[in-house]
Amino acid sequence: MAPAVERDPLEMEVRERPLPAHVGIIMDGNGRWAEERGLNRLEGHREGSNSVREVTRAARRIGVQALTLYAFSAQNWSRPAEEVAGLMDLLREYLESERQEILENGIRLDAVGELERLPRFVREPLDSVREASARNRGMVLTLALSYGGQEEIAAAAEELIRRARTGGLPPGPIDVETFASALWTGRLPPVDLVIRTSGETRVSNFMLWQSAYAEFIFVDTLWPEFRARQFLEAVLEYQKRERRFGLTSAQLPK
Repeated sequence: MAPAVERDPLEMEVRERPLPAHVGIIMDGNGRWAEERGLNRLEGHREGSNSVREVTRAARRIGVQALTLYAFSAQNWSRPAEEVAGLMDLLREYLESERQEILENGIRLDAVGELERLPRFVREPLDSVREASARNRGMVLTLALSYGGQEEIAAAAEELIRRARTGGLPPGPIDVETFASALWTGRLPPVDLVIRTSGETRVSNFMLWQSAYAEFIFVDTLWPEFRARQFLEAVLEYQKRERRFGLTSAQLPK
Protein backbone atom coordinates (compact mmCIF):
# COMPACT_ATOMS: atom_id res chain seq x y z
CA MET A 1 0.00 0.00 0.00
CA ALA A 2 1.35 3.42 -0.94
CA PRO A 3 2.08 5.69 2.02
CA ALA A 4 -0.51 8.37 2.75
CA VAL A 5 0.36 11.79 1.39
CA GLU A 6 0.84 14.27 4.22
CA ARG A 7 -1.14 17.42 3.55
CA ASP A 8 0.01 20.85 4.61
CA PRO A 9 -2.49 22.17 7.21
CA LEU A 10 -1.95 25.72 5.95
CA GLU A 11 -2.74 24.73 2.38
CA MET A 12 -5.84 22.86 3.56
CA GLU A 13 -7.03 25.93 5.48
CA VAL A 14 -6.52 28.17 2.45
CA ARG A 15 -8.45 25.75 0.23
CA GLU A 16 -11.48 25.94 2.54
CA ARG A 17 -11.88 29.72 2.15
CA PRO A 18 -12.83 31.87 -0.87
CA LEU A 19 -9.79 32.24 -3.12
CA PRO A 20 -8.61 35.31 -5.02
CA ALA A 21 -9.35 34.67 -8.69
CA HIS A 22 -6.37 36.72 -9.84
CA VAL A 23 -3.15 37.27 -7.92
CA GLY A 24 -0.44 39.68 -9.05
CA ILE A 25 3.05 39.58 -7.55
CA ILE A 26 5.71 42.29 -7.62
CA MET A 27 8.80 40.10 -7.27
CA ASP A 28 11.22 42.46 -5.56
CA GLY A 29 14.50 41.93 -3.75
CA ASN A 30 16.56 39.67 -6.00
CA GLY A 31 19.46 42.11 -6.26
CA ARG A 32 19.53 42.88 -2.54
CA TRP A 33 19.44 39.17 -1.68
CA ALA A 34 22.56 38.63 -3.79
CA GLU A 35 24.38 41.72 -2.55
CA GLU A 36 23.81 40.72 1.09
CA ARG A 37 25.67 37.49 0.29
CA GLY A 38 28.46 39.07 -1.70
CA LEU A 39 27.14 37.62 -4.95
CA ASN A 40 26.55 39.06 -8.40
CA ARG A 41 23.02 40.52 -8.67
CA LEU A 42 22.18 38.00 -11.39
CA GLU A 43 22.59 35.20 -8.85
CA GLY A 44 19.70 36.73 -6.96
CA HIS A 45 17.56 36.65 -10.09
CA ARG A 46 18.60 33.04 -10.68
CA GLU A 47 17.59 32.05 -7.16
CA GLY A 48 14.39 34.02 -7.62
CA SER A 49 13.43 31.71 -10.49
CA ASN A 50 13.12 28.91 -7.91
CA SER A 51 10.59 31.05 -6.05
CA VAL A 52 8.69 31.53 -9.30
CA ARG A 53 8.53 27.77 -9.71
CA GLU A 54 7.36 27.10 -6.14
CA VAL A 55 4.78 29.87 -6.05
CA THR A 56 3.34 28.92 -9.44
CA ARG A 57 2.93 25.32 -8.29
CA ALA A 58 1.28 26.40 -5.04
CA ALA A 59 -1.12 28.76 -6.83
CA ARG A 60 -2.13 26.01 -9.23
CA ARG A 61 -2.64 23.47 -6.43
CA ILE A 62 -5.01 25.65 -4.42
CA GLY A 63 -7.03 26.66 -7.48
CA VAL A 64 -6.06 30.25 -8.29
CA GLN A 65 -7.44 31.05 -11.74
CA ALA A 66 -4.84 33.59 -12.82
CA LEU A 67 -1.35 34.46 -11.58
CA THR A 68 0.49 37.47 -13.00
CA LEU A 69 4.19 37.93 -12.22
CA TYR A 70 5.91 41.29 -12.66
CA ALA A 71 9.07 39.91 -14.23
CA PHE A 72 10.57 42.93 -16.04
CA SER A 73 9.27 46.47 -16.05
CA ALA A 74 9.37 49.02 -18.86
CA GLN A 75 11.70 51.02 -16.62
CA ASN A 76 14.07 48.08 -16.08
CA TRP A 77 15.56 48.68 -19.54
CA SER A 78 17.45 51.56 -17.90
CA ARG A 79 19.43 49.20 -15.67
CA PRO A 80 23.09 48.44 -16.51
CA ALA A 81 23.34 46.71 -19.90
CA GLU A 82 25.12 43.70 -18.39
CA GLU A 83 22.31 43.10 -15.91
CA VAL A 84 19.61 43.49 -18.58
CA ALA A 85 21.41 41.01 -20.85
CA GLY A 86 21.72 38.55 -17.98
CA LEU A 87 18.01 38.89 -17.16
CA MET A 88 17.09 38.16 -20.77
CA ASP A 89 19.27 35.02 -20.67
CA LEU A 90 17.58 33.88 -17.45
CA LEU A 91 14.16 34.51 -18.95
CA ARG A 92 14.99 32.35 -21.97
CA GLU A 93 16.32 29.61 -19.66
CA TYR A 94 13.11 29.73 -17.61
CA LEU A 95 10.88 29.43 -20.67
CA GLU A 96 12.84 26.49 -22.00
CA SER A 97 13.15 24.64 -18.67
CA GLU A 98 9.52 25.13 -17.59
CA ARG A 99 7.87 24.41 -20.93
CA GLN A 100 7.16 20.76 -20.19
CA GLU A 101 5.76 21.35 -16.71
CA ILE A 102 3.53 24.15 -18.00
CA LEU A 103 2.10 21.91 -20.69
CA GLU A 104 1.75 18.81 -18.49
CA ASN A 105 -0.16 20.72 -15.82
CA GLY A 106 -2.64 22.39 -18.12
CA ILE A 107 -1.31 25.89 -17.46
CA ARG A 108 -1.83 28.55 -20.11
CA LEU A 109 1.15 30.85 -20.43
CA ASP A 110 0.61 34.42 -21.57
CA ALA A 111 2.58 37.64 -21.52
CA VAL A 112 1.73 41.35 -21.39
CA GLY A 113 3.83 44.41 -22.04
CA GLU A 114 5.79 45.96 -24.87
CA LEU A 115 6.81 42.51 -26.04
CA GLU A 116 8.28 43.77 -29.30
CA ARG A 117 11.14 45.26 -27.25
CA LEU A 118 12.26 41.81 -26.09
CA PRO A 119 15.18 40.27 -28.00
CA ARG A 120 14.32 37.61 -30.54
CA PHE A 121 16.01 34.83 -28.54
CA VAL A 122 13.43 35.53 -25.79
CA ARG A 123 10.41 36.19 -27.99
CA GLU A 124 10.78 32.93 -29.90
CA PRO A 125 10.56 30.53 -26.91
CA LEU A 126 7.93 32.79 -25.33
CA ASP A 127 5.74 32.68 -28.43
CA SER A 128 6.31 28.94 -28.73
CA VAL A 129 5.10 28.17 -25.20
CA ARG A 130 2.20 30.60 -25.51
CA GLU A 131 1.06 28.90 -28.71
CA ALA A 132 1.56 25.36 -27.38
CA SER A 133 -0.40 26.12 -24.17
CA ALA A 134 -3.12 28.30 -25.71
CA ARG A 135 -5.80 25.61 -25.41
CA ASN A 136 -4.98 24.67 -21.83
CA ARG A 137 -7.81 25.26 -19.39
CA GLY A 138 -5.92 25.36 -16.11
CA MET A 139 -4.47 28.40 -14.39
CA VAL A 140 -3.37 31.32 -16.57
CA LEU A 141 0.23 32.27 -15.81
CA THR A 142 0.96 35.73 -17.20
CA LEU A 143 4.45 37.20 -17.33
CA ALA A 144 4.53 41.00 -17.26
CA LEU A 145 7.55 41.74 -19.47
CA SER A 146 8.71 45.19 -20.52
CA TYR A 147 5.51 46.13 -18.73
CA GLY A 148 4.25 49.34 -17.17
CA GLY A 149 0.77 50.19 -15.98
CA GLN A 150 0.90 53.73 -17.33
CA GLU A 151 2.20 52.44 -20.66
CA GLU A 152 -0.64 49.92 -20.78
CA ILE A 153 -3.28 52.59 -20.18
CA ALA A 154 -1.76 54.81 -22.88
CA ALA A 155 -1.71 51.85 -25.29
CA ALA A 156 -5.38 51.13 -24.51
CA ALA A 157 -6.31 54.72 -25.36
CA GLU A 158 -4.47 54.39 -28.68
CA GLU A 159 -6.27 51.11 -29.37
CA LEU A 160 -9.68 52.71 -28.76
CA ILE A 161 -8.77 55.56 -31.12
CA ARG A 162 -7.80 52.99 -33.74
CA ARG A 163 -11.11 51.16 -33.30
CA ALA A 164 -13.04 54.41 -33.64
CA ARG A 165 -11.22 55.35 -36.84
CA THR A 166 -11.83 51.97 -38.43
CA GLY A 167 -15.49 51.78 -37.43
CA GLY A 168 -15.00 49.18 -34.73
CA LEU A 169 -16.13 51.53 -31.97
CA PRO A 170 -19.34 53.54 -32.30
CA PRO A 171 -19.36 57.22 -31.27
CA GLY A 172 -20.34 57.87 -27.68
CA PRO A 173 -19.07 57.69 -24.13
CA ILE A 174 -16.39 55.17 -23.22
CA ASP A 175 -17.43 53.09 -20.23
CA VAL A 176 -15.20 51.13 -17.87
CA GLU A 177 -15.86 47.78 -19.56
CA THR A 178 -15.00 49.12 -23.02
CA PHE A 179 -11.77 50.66 -21.82
CA ALA A 180 -10.79 47.50 -19.94
CA SER A 181 -11.30 45.43 -23.10
CA ALA A 182 -8.54 47.42 -24.81
CA LEU A 183 -5.97 46.72 -22.11
CA TRP A 184 -3.24 44.13 -22.63
CA THR A 185 -4.87 42.19 -19.80
CA GLY A 186 -8.34 42.43 -21.29
CA ARG A 187 -8.83 38.65 -21.13
CA LEU A 188 -8.01 38.45 -17.41
CA PRO A 189 -10.28 39.14 -14.42
CA PRO A 190 -9.54 42.16 -12.21
CA VAL A 191 -6.74 41.63 -9.72
CA ASP A 192 -8.00 40.56 -6.29
CA LEU A 193 -4.66 40.39 -4.49
CA VAL A 194 -1.33 42.12 -5.10
CA ILE A 195 1.68 40.86 -3.16
CA ARG A 196 4.95 42.79 -3.03
CA THR A 197 8.06 41.32 -1.48
CA SER A 198 11.19 42.93 0.02
CA GLY A 199 9.56 45.44 2.38
CA GLU A 200 8.88 48.14 -0.20
CA THR A 201 5.39 49.65 -0.01
CA ARG A 202 4.74 51.01 -3.48
CA VAL A 203 3.13 49.59 -6.63
CA SER A 204 5.90 50.57 -9.07
CA ASN A 205 3.65 51.02 -12.09
CA PHE A 206 2.13 47.52 -11.80
CA MET A 207 -1.43 46.90 -13.04
CA LEU A 208 -2.69 50.34 -12.05
CA TRP A 209 -6.10 49.91 -13.68
CA GLN A 210 -6.69 46.26 -12.76
CA SER A 211 -5.87 46.65 -9.07
CA ALA A 212 -8.43 49.39 -8.38
CA TYR A 213 -10.10 47.25 -5.70
CA ALA A 214 -7.30 44.78 -5.02
CA GLU A 215 -6.10 43.92 -1.56
CA PHE A 216 -2.39 44.77 -1.12
CA ILE A 217 -0.07 42.72 1.03
CA PHE A 218 3.50 43.91 1.55
CA VAL A 219 5.95 41.46 3.06
CA ASP A 220 9.53 42.01 4.22
CA THR A 221 10.79 38.74 2.71
CA LEU A 222 13.09 39.16 -0.29
CA TRP A 223 11.80 37.39 -3.39
CA PRO A 224 14.44 34.60 -3.49
CA GLU A 225 13.26 33.57 -0.01
CA PHE A 226 9.55 33.88 -0.77
CA ARG A 227 8.36 30.35 -1.34
CA ALA A 228 5.12 28.36 -1.26
CA ARG A 229 4.55 28.81 2.48
CA GLN A 230 4.93 32.59 2.35
CA PHE A 231 2.56 32.68 -0.61
CA LEU A 232 -0.06 30.67 1.25
CA GLU A 233 0.30 32.93 4.28
CA ALA A 234 -0.35 35.97 2.08
CA VAL A 235 -3.43 34.34 0.56
CA LEU A 236 -4.71 33.47 4.03
CA GLU A 237 -4.29 37.10 5.14
CA TYR A 238 -6.26 38.17 2.07
CA GLN A 239 -9.01 35.69 2.97
CA LYS A 240 -9.40 37.25 6.42
CA ARG A 241 -10.06 40.73 5.04
CA GLU A 242 -13.48 42.24 4.42
CA ARG A 243 -13.86 43.41 0.82
CA ARG A 244 -16.58 46.06 0.58
CA PHE A 245 -16.14 47.56 -2.92
CA GLY A 246 -17.51 50.91 -1.72
CA LEU A 247 -20.34 49.44 0.37
CA THR A 248 -20.68 49.41 4.14
CA SER A 249 -20.16 46.27 6.18
CA ALA A 250 -23.90 46.12 6.88
CA GLN A 251 -24.64 45.94 3.14
CA LEU A 252 -22.50 42.88 2.52
CA PRO A 253 -24.13 39.45 2.16
CA LYS A 254 -24.12 37.51 5.43
